[in-house]
Parts: sequence; C-alpha cells; structure tokens
Amino acid sequence: MTAETLMQMEDRYETEKSPAASYFIKLKRKEQKKIKVLVLDSGILINLSMNGLLYLFEKMKKISGVRFVVTEDVKYETIDRPVNVPRFELEALQIKSLIENKIVEMPEAFGIKKQEIDKRKSEFMRIANNSIKANGKFINIVSNAEMSCLALSSILTEKGIENIIGIDERTTRLLAEKPENLEEMMSSRLHQKIEIVKKNFYVFEKFRFIRSAEFVYVAHKKGILQVKGQKALEAVLYATKYKGSSISFEEIDELKKL
Repeated sequence: MTAETLMQMEDRYETEKSPAASYFIKLKRKEQKKIKVLVLDSGILINLSMNGLLYLFEKMKKISGVRFVVTEDVKYETIDRPVNVPRFELEALQIKSLIENKIVEMPEAFGIKKQEIDKRKSEFMRIANNSIKANGKFINIVSNAEMSCLALSSILTEKGIENIIGIDERTTRLLAEKPENLEEMMSSRLHQKIEIVKKNFYVFEKFRFIRSAEFVYVAHKKGILQVKGQKALEAVLYATKYKGSSISFEEIDELKKL
C-alpha cells in the first residue's frame, strides 16, 4: 500500500457539504499532497490509550509510511506527570513504549530542537491567551502542549514536510478554523459574557487537524481495526467521542454512511 495520505477520503465527502469534513483535508484526491507526519497532541494519545487502540499507530505507520511525533510538552502531559499517579500509570507506560519502540518519535528525529519549538510556542500562547476577555481580563484558553503541537507543525511545514495535527480539543481547532465561534463556545463554557479581541488570528489559519474519531475512521477504512463486524465503526466512533473527541452525533452518523 502506498503512502498516499492519512486523511484520504472518498471524493464525494466534500468539506462544504459536511460538518465533519471540516477536519479533513479539503483538496480532491488528485490534488492532495502526501502527509508525512502526524503531530500528536495529548488528547488523542490519551483517548486511544483509554480505548485500547494505541496499536493503531504501529499498524498505520507500517501500511501508510506516516510518521508520528510528540513534543516534550505532550510527553510531559501523557508520560512524565501521569506515570507517578497510580490511576494513570498504565496508560502512561503504554504511551512511553510507543516512543521507546520508535513508533512515535520526538522532534529531534527531524532535526528540530526543543528551544526552537518553545520559542514559537510562546508566541502562539501569547496570541491565543490574549484573544478573549471575561470581566475585562484576558483568560487562558490554550495549553502548552496544544501550542507546542502548532509550533512543531509550523516548523515542519517550513522544512517542506507535509503534516497534520491530531487533536481533540475544540478550542485550538476553532482558533484555526472558525474563530468567530469562540465567543459562543466560551460564553457557554464559562457561563458568562465574554469579549473576543480579534488580533492576529490569521497565524492559526494554516494548520490542519484530525480528531481521534477521524483517525479511527481511517483505521477502519484501512482494515486495521482488531474489532470486526457491522457495528465496529460505530463502536469505535462512539468510544472516542465518550473519551473526549469533540465529535457530534450527527457527524458520527455521516461517517457511518460513507
């Protein structure tokens, strides 16, 4: 099997016609570039770990040639910190084994230093966390791990390496895709009126994302899910939703029809 693209979908699944499709590459198959790297945020690793689906990374790497990479901030959130908490120790060790076996790599494998990522991450953090006010004060809306993924993605792009970010967190995706929807979402989340300060959102427009739910959809299409049967796709989509992938019931229904 060729390393076409991790996000290759059927031609009829067009972004402008489907809410779920907004998280897939918009280009037609013949226009799509080969995705070489999937930058993993903490959420997608934790989601797949809790659902017993971490094996998909090794299988996907073998059949597609896509490489997986995490930043130091993501490693801290998924391994270094939780490994000392009995409740989360097993998941942390499972994720750690992916790095030890080089199924998931660190940025150094691409010649990218932590200092370079940290510098760019700080700039993204500054812009994002100075974009929303509540009671006249700016509020933090993104984490170090999320912004480190964007930083790494931007550096990979500058190196000419096609990449996409695996992230379940809705806020970061809205910054890139629909910043105008942030006001409604944050007002609902904080139960108070908030103010959007629209400055420099354009720096987030270039990023592309995939959620856990779409990743397992691709795995199902590739035939690498261990669970089989008519309801297998529905089962893994709901499993990722209930472990943190912000996908709607309507989007799940659309994916099931493809």
